[in-house]
Amino acid sequence: MVIAKAWALKKHFDGFPKTSDFDLKKIELPNIKDGGEQKLLLESVFLSVDPYMRPYSRRDMKEGDIMIGTQVARVVESKNPAFTVGAFVVAGRGWRTHFISDGKDLQLLPSNWPESLPKSLALGTVGMPGLTAYFGLLEVCKMKPGETVLVNAAAGAVGSVVGQLAKIGGCKVVGCAGSDDKVAYLKKIGFDEAFNYKTVKSLDEALHKASPDGYDCFFDNVGGEFASVAINQMKKYGRIAVCGAISQYNDSVPQKGPYVQLPMIFKELQMEGFLVTRWNNRREEGLQALLKWVVEGKVKCHEQVTEGFENMPMAFIGMLKGENLGKAVVKV
Repeated sequence: MVIAKAWALKKHFDGFPKTSDFDLKKIELPNIKDGGEQKLLLESVFLSVDPYMRPYSRRDMKEGDIMIGTQVARVVESKNPAFTVGAFVVAGRGWRTHFISDGKDLQLLPSNWPESLPKSLALGTVGMPGLTAYFGLLEVCKMKPGETVLVNAAAGAVGSVVGQLAKIGGCKVVGCAGSDDKVAYLKKIGFDEAFNYKTVKSLDEALHKASPDGYDCFFDNVGGEFASVAINQMKKYGRIAVCGAISQYNDSVPQKGPYVQLPMIFKELQMEGFLVTRWNNRREEGLQALLKWVVEGKVKCHEQVTEGFENMPMAFIGMLKGENLGKAVVKV
């Protein structure tokens, strides 16, 4: 018998999440059986904290539910021949230390995953955030060599991959982030231009200075005021991929801002929101491309690792505050 620990949503977030909004529970797991459907016992090794958890918790969860999320887990006990003991999988089982599965909701790490590569990257660059960057750029932005790509929250899990993939694709890349250290990191990983949006006198001027001719593609992770300013810097026939709106996730009162219709009409822009799950049938293609670039050193990875399952809420809140460089993960 295994006692699992799990973080539950004690109270729906009102504005910015607080540690008191979470409740640590203990759950007794049944023994797995030969005849039953529950044939696998797994233990979480790394857990992900991501911006989407903030709006999705309101949309999809009731108070008392286990917090949503993804983990890299190790198979501890198996009565399913498709999963050997010791195998690593990616699972979407929320903030839990242990869980039981029939195997249908598990995805084995790619068979060619190098032993030297941290398995936590399956939650970041070679996982959902990396796939978000890959398909958002290729399928929504439809970037072409020689174009200029703008990405905000550029030092985060998705944005840092967007910039590097755009460089691989032969584009000029402009990124912005919220600290000088993050800006220095963006330049280190190959961004052509980068600036701290918190310290520039005028966002409009900073965007114009970084690319006087404007932008062909804008990969938007932030929304809000930034997007309202950036849309006026788009070139004619520009494409905007709306990936996230982290500037608005913690607002109690919806923001009011400028409207997008005039610049979209005059510049004949395309603006499309997307979820990475649209390309689930091409997941393997994306993972193999990302894995290859990481192994070759063409895509650099940075992780913000918080030690200890008990620190999940703190890691989540820190990520929403922008304290992480690259992907935020928790090591159990």
